[in-house]
Amino acid sequence: MAAASAARSVGRRSRRLFDIFVAEVPWTVSSKELKEYFSQFGSVQRCQLPFDKDTGFHRRYCWIKFSTQDDVRNVFQKDSHILEGAKLSLKQQSYRRHSQRKNQSE
Repeated sequence: MAAASAARSVGRRSRRLFDIFVAEVPWTVSSKELKEYFSQFGSVQRCQLPFDKDTGFHRRYCWIKFSTQDDVRNVFQKDSHILEGAKLSLKQQSYRRHSQRKNQSE
């Protein structure tokens, strides 16, 4: 029983992702291009680039999700990130559990 619990715990930790919020994304950059760019710093698991339903354009910000904290550190070791002539604005997202977010909204 304890072994099964430990295995589940390891599985949960391995699914934990580390986020970077990216703002000032040029209109012409796609999520694929963002994922390719940031993959030079580590293993990009996901790129979330939200779109505006009315205009059909993306909202010029995204979240890049990495596998490890080291990947995030690699990103921030570079002074500036420029895509298609525009300097991206980056912020590291702190990890919050789902239950914490729920309690904050109440």
